[in-house]
Amino acid sequence: MSLQKRLADIVGAANVLTAPEDTKPYFTDWRKQYSAPAECVVRPATTQEVAQVVALCARENVAIVPQGGNTGLVGGSVPTGARREIVLALARMNRIRALDALNDTATVEAGCVLAAVQRAAEEAARLFPLSLAAEGSCQIGGNLSTNAGGVNVLRYGTAREQVLGLEVVLPDGRVWDGLRGLRKDNTGYDLKQLFLGAEGTLGVITAAVLRLYPKPSASATAWIALGAEREAVELLAALRERLGERISAFELLSRSCLERVLAHVPDLRDPLRAPHPWYVLAQFADSGEPLELQARVEQALAGREAVLAQSGEQARALWRIRESIPEAQFANVKHDISVPVSCIPEFTRIAGAALAASFPGVEIYCFGHVGDGNLHYNVGPARLLESREAVNRIVYDAVERLGGSISAEHGLGQLKREAIRSRKPPLELELMRALKAMLDPKGLMNPGKVL
Repeated sequence: MSLQKRLADIVGAANVLTAPEDTKPYFTDWRKQYSAPAECVVRPATTQEVAQVVALCARENVAIVPQGGNTGLVGGSVPTGARREIVLALARMNRIRALDALNDTATVEAGCVLAAVQRAAEEAARLFPLSLAAEGSCQIGGNLSTNAGGVNVLRYGTAREQVLGLEVVLPDGRVWDGLRGLRKDNTGYDLKQLFLGAEGTLGVITAAVLRLYPKPSASATAWIALGAEREAVELLAALRERLGERISAFELLSRSCLERVLAHVPDLRDPLRAPHPWYVLAQFADSGEPLELQARVEQALAGREAVLAQSGEQARALWRIRESIPEAQFANVKHDISVPVSCIPEFTRIAGAALAASFPGVEIYCFGHVGDGNLHYNVGPARLLESREAVNRIVYDAVERLGGSISAEHGLGQLKREAIRSRKPPLELELMRALKAMLDPKGLMNPGKVL
């Protein structure tokens, strides 16, 4: 009996896709940089079905590529074509199993779209703070497997910090049930941390217990003009002193990014009359009355050239500018780096000068999350894609010089798999390989990614 037939016996024939017109979206990444065939796409609906599929593939020595919304940016959720593979697409596993408002937790399946989890929390007068530009299509399993960041990391932390418990199908098909909604559990190794950020290379996350938070009753959104990157770091420090934990997001973007967005999305407008080299889009949230928070923010920003949104519609328009940046400058050499917050100005100076010296006429599109030191540092024009390795080397050298990371929130996938070998301490790589060999001795889980 063929592999496809045995897979169909587990998930149903309609959920084993083999026709090219059906499988193409699963075999190509969002940026269309990586595309390779696999034997089929399998769409399980339950954890038990995932376990049976994984066990079958383990017996047949067939590799598995777990896939959520396929919105990743490093080629981590698509096949490599280097061996027998199937894509395990988890979109049908989209149930919210439980929501405990008193414990501030939600137990959700891996295929739940992030926006659906946010809505479920909101309906219970709670907040799930993970927020990304792709939240209408990315799935929780992928968010956790890549340790997604997003705009609210400053206040709430990364995806890793939103997880209390996990359910994982191991590479041999066994199911580890760690779905515990406990904030204290000091009974040994914190096993869930092995799978968070592992990009599906150690097992398949099928469900998670997520932290929820009280829903703020007041919010304020501000667009602030800056003359230099250093002003963003200094402003963040000043606002923290004045507003404390009320700062939820603090996003930096260059004038070049804004101009690309305005050209790409004609119905958006420049929030300020005069151009400025840099801007910050800041979000504030609190309990209490909205007018009180608005007054606090206005006082904290007194003397600065800024726009404070006067309605939800205006706030959404400002955030739409930020969310439109990735698509507005699609064809360039992209980087997702992090450095200590205090080193952001030095990084942009060092990297910008080195790139300008090597590539006259270089175009820099810099935006990102100042509060956690994460910048998306994209280098154009498009012709520099042919010089990607040289561009990467300059940027990564600047990152390394400042004690940073070449992947802050997008993961390694295929894109950075080779680069990490020369930039991560040998002992760290040794320990990572040891964990991989222990949990996945046949190397069947998402091969060709991370390690």
